[in-house]
Amino acid sequence: MHSFQELTKLFAQHFSGKHFPESPASLYEPGEYFLSLGGKRVRPVMCLMGNELFEDIHPDSYHVATAIELFHNFTLVHDDIMDAAPLRRGLPTVHARNGESTAILVGDVMLIRAYEHLNKIQPTFLPRILHLFNHTAKEVCEGQQMDMDFEKANSVSLEAYIEMITLKTSVLLAASLKMGAILGGAGEGNRMHLYEFGKNLGIAFQIQDDYLDAFGDPQKFGKEVGGDIRQNKKTFLMLHALEVASDTQKKSLQELMNTQADDKVKQVLSIFRACGVDQWAIDLKQTYYKKALQHLENIAVVSSRKEPLHELAAFLLEREH
Repeated sequence: MHSFQELTKLFAQHFSGKHFPESPASLYEPGEYFLSLGGKRVRPVMCLMGNELFEDIHPDSYHVATAIELFHNFTLVHDDIMDAAPLRRGLPTVHARNGESTAILVGDVMLIRAYEHLNKIQPTFLPRILHLFNHTAKEVCEGQQMDMDFEKANSVSLEAYIEMITLKTSVLLAASLKMGAILGGAGEGNRMHLYEFGKNLGIAFQIQDDYLDAFGDPQKFGKEVGGDIRQNKKTFLMLHALEVASDTQKKSLQELMNTQADDKVKQVLSIFRACGVDQWAIDLKQTYYKKALQHLENIAVVSSRKEPLHELAAFLLEREH
């Protein structure tokens, strides 16, 4: 058994080589550049963990993990275009560096490479892995579209927001674990519990992300707090505040969303606190975290094998940055 940190190192070594040919450099160099920006590689490592929960790591897990990471990066390249984001991880995005048309093609070719890696796995696994991979890829696109629709919508329900988060973020975490479990020979019940563990963990992670953006310590968070407020994002916090606020507070929030006042973040946060949004978010995160841990508990393998997944949950949810 490997720890989460050990598997992260193993995957980083595996993924560190070249992924594209040399020519045309105008297409493939930006692809290599984007993949070299790093990131936590959590999703592919989750695939390896899902495998190792049940059995020694199958060589095919590395092909599937690589496909997952390439797919994830494809979504990031295209998301950056949609969000008109100039930076990712502090460095220029592909469209800012190489132009939008090239960035679209870079994303496309990453997706094609992902399928080439899937195609290397044993034929006995391929139909189930491919079905889950394709189903998840469609859900991620649906979640992204919902996110964009919400920007234009006057009101969004908490249920709809959770559905969007589930599709956009959580299902890929959940499917990464489940694909590993398939390769590790897990039974249907265990695969389902592992999927639900990943899904609930993903929702808890997003709640925490929204919370830290508003209430995090900028020294620990590594960036200025209140970015979501300045961009008028309909986060968990804003949706709940609009739900529970008094008429006066609601009016103030709506007015603040239509302004770029210097003290906008400060004013919104004081309304959030007055509405108890900070404690509510902490409690909601705990609810999903507990659900995730209950599903992990229900997986029928010896508890020592689950230790790396407890480590993963702690890594994702007990951070302050």
